[in-house]
Amino acid sequence: MSASASSEAVATNCQQRMADCGIRPTAQRVRIATLLLCEPQHLSAEQILASLRASGARVSKATVYNTLNLFASRGLIRQLSVDGTRAWFDSNVDAHYHFHDVSSGALIDVPVPDVEFSRLPPPPPGTEVEGIDLVIRLRKKAS
Repeated sequence: MSASASSEAVATNCQQRMADCGIRPTAQRVRIATLLLCEPQHLSAEQILASLRASGARVSKATVYNTLNLFASRGLIRQLSVDGTRAWFDSNVDAHYHFHDVSSGALIDVPVPDVEFSRLPPPPPGTEVEGIDLVIRLRKKAS
């Protein structure tokens, strides 16, 4: 498959995933979705904006943020808060956890079966656990 045919297939897949989430696929939304959903990855809004502009797209920072927030609210992507300094957007919406390399900022998916919780505290009265977000912070070992 040629590169252009492959990119068209990715864009078509993104449009279908957007429609499945009730998102109207405008040209800018499709471009942002194609960038983020082309592979499992974790990107910040700044990284997405820089990549779009490097490819010649004329897009505002507000459009990128609004689009990412829409995608997250509709379940197309997950928004992550890892260190409180910025939001990350995760193209993998299946249940999973994360390693966070504190020196590089990289996020690495950790499959749910690789983690065991032996006990959780009971939730407050009138509530139930909806999910668990786990971030395991990593640093280089001291020599």
